[in-house]
Amino acid sequence: VQLQASGGGLVQPGGSLRLSCAASGFTLDDYAIGWFLQAPGKEREGVSCISTSGGRTYYKDSVRGRFTISRDNANNTVYLQMNNLKPEDTAVYSCAARKRQYTCSGLQTFFDTWGRGTQVTVSS
Repeated sequence: VQLQASGGGLVQPGGSLRLSCAASGFTLDDYAIGWFLQAPGKEREGVSCISTSGGRTYYKDSVRGRFTISRDNANNTVYLQMNNLKPEDTAVYSCAARKRQYTCSGLQTFFDTWGRGTQVTVSS
């Protein structure tokens, strides 16, 4: 059972990236999925979450209206579309999962399966 985040890179302020969280060994649509970021020297914090059914979502205040989480069940992937990126969005982004959760949370303790992260750098 593995998760892998991808899609990071270097982008200018105001630009966009789409991160992907792909799973191997299990079907993502049966899990709540969360995205987290960890900036250098700081604690990891929740960015967004989508519940098992997709009916509940969560966004950190500073990204609401700029980031969108979505599911692509056909490709067993959850995306985080990030628009109007800011330098303060620079961090390693990782995804996490927990089976059959019909609510959502930005707390690390809500999730029990973690994947390796992808670096996002927003700089001119």
